[in-house]
Amino acid sequence: MGDLHPIRRAFRFWPCAEALLWALLSTLSFAALAQQPAATVRPPTPVSVVDIQPQNTPAVFEYTGKTTSSRQVEIRARVEGYLDKIAYEEGSLVKTGQLLFQLDPDQFKAALASAKAELAQRNALLTNANLILKRVRPLAKQNALSQQDLDNAIANQLTAEAQKQAAQAQMKQAQLNLGYTTIKSPLTGLAGSSNFREGSLITPGANSLLTTIVQLDPMWINFGVGENEMLKIREQIKSGELKGPGVENLRVEVLLADGSTYPQKGRITYVDPVVNADTGTFNMRVEVVNPNGALRPGQFVRVRIQGVVRPNAIMVPQQAVMQGPNGKFVYVVDADNTAQPRPVQVGDWYGDQWIVDSGLNAGDRVVVNGAARLQPGAPVQIQPAAAPDAQPAKP
Repeated sequence: MGDLHPIRRAFRFWPCAEALLWALLSTLSFAALAQQPAATVRPPTPVSVVDIQPQNTPAVFEYTGKTTSSRQVEIRARVEGYLDKIAYEEGSLVKTGQLLFQLDPDQFKAALASAKAELAQRNALLTNANLILKRVRPLAKQNALSQQDLDNAIANQLTAEAQKQAAQAQMKQAQLNLGYTTIKSPLTGLAGSSNFREGSLITPGANSLLTTIVQLDPMWINFGVGENEMLKIREQIKSGELKGPGVENLRVEVLLADGSTYPQKGRITYVDPVVNADTGTFNMRVEVVNPNGALRPGQFVRVRIQGVVRPNAIMVPQQAVMQGPNGKFVYVVDADNTAQPRPVQVGDWYGDQWIVDSGLNAGDRVVVNGAARLQPGAPVQIQPAAAPDAQPAKP
């Protein structure tokens, strides 16, 4: 038989070619593995740490407040009359006893003169009644006059006395009405604009408001503390996590809208015993001296309550705390100089540091710088680093 077809010859020698190919590939793979370098051990990660040392730390509470006058008085007319004069500069500071308004006094002067004349007449009638009674008494004892005559003399004397007292009361009322035409400031403060102009008829009643005066010194600041926060603070005080000198002895720092600090410190003078149903807060009030009038009613400020202390508080810098899928955690360096994650519960801020409620103990070494490059169990190389100074938190 002649030569096989070429294709048939290829299939005839295929098993041998396949075996040869696998042998060649195996030889190359072992050669490549032999040329790979040996696995290297990862070097320690340089980090800086802070040693946890509990310490007494000031607890600062900050809220938004609004200034209001400690005394606000509405100036109203007490008698009817025409407005003769507006004697103050609207919007200016007025002193106690300073003249504000002058009503036309003529009709009240006439009324006072009439009341004085009436009193003089009643005095004359009383004098005559006393003289008559003085003459009648001896005659009645001698039976020269009847008992009826004596009784009439006594009654006339008593009537004249009563009429005199009524005339005195009328004169006093006339004097008061005349005095009400001169309207003076009852306190030192800022006077608002006048609601009436000269020549207006002023009538006592609901529409008789002339102006309003607001006292600037001292100034009040109203603010609210949420119900949940108040309950938390009370629980922390009860458990000893917070200690303070009492509400009446706390100091209050006032921060103005531009971020500056008001030079005078205030004190809390009122705490509402019930929760405000509309806002869900406990309303509180701060009183602060305002001798130069720097604070005006209606300003929004920040009140920072100082004087409370957290005994043996544990704090860590902000960059040491990281957020994981199960919450916040830090890396703690153990005795073998390896980093281990530690879950923590954090509370309030103090400067650029977190106050740690649970998860850390005294003596723990917490990674501050380099924590982002770590994995659980990674070896570390500790480098010295100074912990940042804590300052009161800003809003």
